[in-house]
Amino acid sequence: MTQTVARLLADSLEAHDVDQIFCVPGESYVGLTSALVERNTIRLVVCRHEAGAAFMAVADGRLRDRAGVVMVSRGPGLANALVALHSAHHDATPLVVLVGQVERADFGRLALQEQNYSVLLGDITKLVIEVNEPAQASEALARAFHIAESGTPGPVAVVLPEDIFDATTDAPVDHPRPRVVAGPRGEDLEQLAAMLARAERPLVLVGGAMLADAVRDPTALGDLERLAETWTLPVSPTHRRPQAFDAHHRHFGGYMGIRVPPDLIGEMRKADLLVALGERLTDTVSQSYTFPSAPEPQLPLVHVWPDADEVGRVWRPALGLPCSPHEVVKGLLARGAPAGGARRRAWVDGLNAIHRRLLAKAWEPTDDGVNFAAVVCAVDRHLADDATVTSDAGNFGSFVHRYIGFRRSQVFLSSVVGAMGSGMPMAVAAGLRRPGTQVVCFIGDGGALMMGNELATARQYGVNPIMVISDNSMYGTIGMHSYVRYPDRAFMAGTRLTNPDFADWARSFGAEGITIGEESEVEEKIARAFAVRSRPVVVHCRTSAVQMSAWRRYTRSRHLP
Repeated sequence: MTQTVARLLADSLEAHDVDQIFCVPGESYVGLTSALVERNTIRLVVCRHEAGAAFMAVADGRLRDRAGVVMVSRGPGLANALVALHSAHHDATPLVVLVGQVERADFGRLALQEQNYSVLLGDITKLVIEVNEPAQASEALARAFHIAESGTPGPVAVVLPEDIFDATTDAPVDHPRPRVVAGPRGEDLEQLAAMLARAERPLVLVGGAMLADAVRDPTALGDLERLAETWTLPVSPTHRRPQAFDAHHRHFGGYMGIRVPPDLIGEMRKADLLVALGERLTDTVSQSYTFPSAPEPQLPLVHVWPDADEVGRVWRPALGLPCSPHEVVKGLLARGAPAGGARRRAWVDGLNAIHRRLLAKAWEPTDDGVNFAAVVCAVDRHLADDATVTSDAGNFGSFVHRYIGFRRSQVFLSSVVGAMGSGMPMAVAAGLRRPGTQVVCFIGDGGALMMGNELATARQYGVNPIMVISDNSMYGTIGMHSYVRYPDRAFMAGTRLTNPDFADWARSFGAEGITIGEESEVEEKIARAFAVRSRPVVVHCRTSAVQMSAWRRYTRSRHLP
């Protein structure tokens, strides 16, 4: 059957189970949007900024373990979205980016907003596919989804010239490729089992690939808990993947985030075997390449990641398994626990005791604003077991990871690589994908004015997140880095911000606006925020700059200007 490329692409998107696409409307792909609107089977979520649209698609992909889809116009539209593509690339999140392009007859003339996208996107995508032949449009889309979701997941761009949408073709829909799941070799499982049996102080780091497996198979995290219990293993979720293991479980070995507190990382360094289970391993997780040390680890390292190109790329593992981490867990469970695991009880309990001490709801008041710990602890008491928590980038996030004991039934979304602006768009995406559930976004005053405008998108689509803004009138993380590197200088220098009244700002969008200026107000006002159901809520917290993070406090006389 002959039809336009636009209608063929719509058929192809439906075949790949795409039910919503995020975009800021652009003229370069209006042929496709008009076909989608006419068909009305895929929801178009119209956003206020391409970075917001792309962050929503990133979050949607993580929530489904399928590639989220964002459409961006050529030139400036794509440039605005690059921060989210960078995040998806580093975070190993599947994403398909449909990019408008100038008409084919104008290629190479530097037509309006023309760019060479293979060059521009070469370092932050897995592949750039240019569709210049109508007959290849559906094939290109199928290839994009397959590559985005395979191996180490990531973003794939499909470049579509403006005039191709009205071209006709009789090419059929190219249907989705079967999802390939790699399992471990029997001999590798035997070696891993033997290494675990010998180890006196093993430590299991669990990361994003295990969470992706859990989206496809809800039994995955339960199987991991059974493995920890039967083999007597401590399990530590990695940076911004806190829900990978229940923080209240006896075998929780501590959160392996960025800059782990000294007493916890000091104990972790006593491990005699490190298993990276579905963790890519980065500088943040490895504490700046010191645990494990790169390229030669100071202890035996087992690296489980579903991509042979990644295993051994930075570290030399004692054993590498390029496969699904859940398949490894199932393989070990099938073999049964070896005798003698009980000898590790003291090791597991010792790590867990440090973790529980760090998780305790204790903090010191501050006299230059609210200690954000009080706010986060109050929020934690109201979180439902199926709540979604999103976090923007910034030091305020350290309070979230210190004081919220995430359960595996909860969802946490953030830019793992630390891109500012992700928190609010991801909250909107979570509200769309998980309607009727709690969504709470933690964000700093810097990030709030980057992508907080997606509050308008939340209003437009009936999504009602609670947006908790930590306003210390500065870029706090940069102030901290300034202090650490140049301790004799004023740490707030060059980081000060002038902010609006965020409660008034919220009300201008039609959201509820609440201000917390004193610690004595926290409990009542957080309870009030959770009581609102009919619209978004913005909680403007006037927070301490002296309490720079959950772990650091500064002396005002020496370090404040």
